[in-house]
Amino acid sequence: MKEEKKRFLYSLIFPVFFVLVIWIIKISEILLDLNLAFLGIFPLRLKGLTGILTAPLIHSDFGHLIANSIPILVLGTGLFYFYNKIAYKVFFLSYFIANIWIWLGARQAYHIGASGLVYSFAAFLFVSGLIRRNVKLMAISLLVVFLYGSMIWGVLPIQPYISWESHLLGAIAGIILAIYYKDKGPARRIYTWEIEEDEEINDEEKYWEIDAESNKGDNEK
Repeated sequence: MKEEKKRFLYSLIFPVFFVLVIWIIKISEILLDLNLAFLGIFPLRLKGLTGILTAPLIHSDFGHLIANSIPILVLGTGLFYFYNKIAYKVFFLSYFIANIWIWLGARQAYHIGASGLVYSFAAFLFVSGLIRRNVKLMAISLLVVFLYGSMIWGVLPIQPYISWESHLLGAIAGIILAIYYKDKGPARRIYTWEIEEDEEINDEEKYWEIDAESNKGDNEK
């Protein structure tokens, strides 16, 4: 129990740090009367390349910031808890893969916010849960989708002022990473019926081995 608590607290460190950074940036932007939207991704423009690094750190308002902060804390903690050995790889690959794709193929506008990360983490945990038949991993993603039902519609070009491309490309990145790291992280749960099935197969193999030996003995006589 003590070890689990320690592991959980460790899993909180980086997600909390990231959320703290984006809040400090937003508060500083307000206090200094700045507009940092120019640090977003502007597709196929040199000026938009900086956004590959900075776009997820910039948010339009506190509503946008809060909407991304809570799921990042929940999903990020789940990522670092269940996948502590590859969590940083998944985090930064999600960060850069989706942003590069946005720069290459999104609409001609500034794309800002960490929602691409939210979709990537949700997709990664959910698909990983399916691959491993791990209910806990799928439950975390479904909880976030349930609490933020608009996530499902967020990948569709419905609202013109929302970067649905970030959502869609983030989700695709998460799915690809889940498949790529299918052999990493928590082991797939083995159910009793699978064990029983293996035992039956082994018993069958033993039976045929014994039967083959008997036939061999009879032939030698």
